[in-house]
Amino acid sequence: MFKTPRDFEYNTEQTIGNVEYRITPNDIIGFSVYTNDGFKLIDMTTSAVSINQPLGNNANDNMTRFLVEPDGMVKLPIIGKVKVSGMTIREAEKSLEGLYATFYNKPFVMISVLNRRVLVFTGEGGLGKVVPLQNENVTLIEALALAGGVNDRGKSKKIKLIRGDMRNPKVMLINLGTMEGAKNSNLMLQANDIIYVEPAPQTSTEIFQQIAPIVGIITSIALVITIIKAL
Repeated sequence: MFKTPRDFEYNTEQTIGNVEYRITPNDIIGFSVYTNDGFKLIDMTTSAVSINQPLGNNANDNMTRFLVEPDGMVKLPIIGKVKVSGMTIREAEKSLEGLYATFYNKPFVMISVLNRRVLVFTGEGGLGKVVPLQNENVTLIEALALAGGVNDRGKSKKIKLIRGDMRNPKVMLINLGTMEGAKNSNLMLQANDIIYVEPAPQTSTEIFQQIAPIVGIITSIALVITIIKAL
């Protein structure tokens, strides 16, 4: 999987992971609106204002979920369909605050993308894991740890971080086998990134797997010949 030619030019930009996430179609966003710069929560299911629900540390628990449709629009209470695709989270929050200002006093909007995740292949052949991004600052080394670490077969000195459109992705080669290379382990991940740890070849096992069917056929033929001679 994800093999590259010998002369492949890897992305050398060290900030590949430090780009702010932009909302994309099919994202599921958590959404909540407060009035008076965050003092009172508006119940989006009834459009009522709760006077006893100020903005706090558990604000995500108060969020209502909405799907960003394939055209990049999301249908929200009161204001209807608005385009959020291509915006950063803060840009979308500021845009919606402006729209809700028509209806509420000093609205404070909070958005969170709830289905952000990365794919991690830890070096065990084609086996991979889906790792949810629980916060905005998950690093490469954290995602590898969440996936169980580099497998025994994995080459820690040859890890690929693949990002963007798969027709023309950015690929960065990372070496975690040395302390110098480990400086890249703090790269922040983006949703839908792919971390691929190249597996070390198991030559003897692979050769046996290839010749096993042939050996089976030869054994079967030899057995038939032996039976015929015995008749």
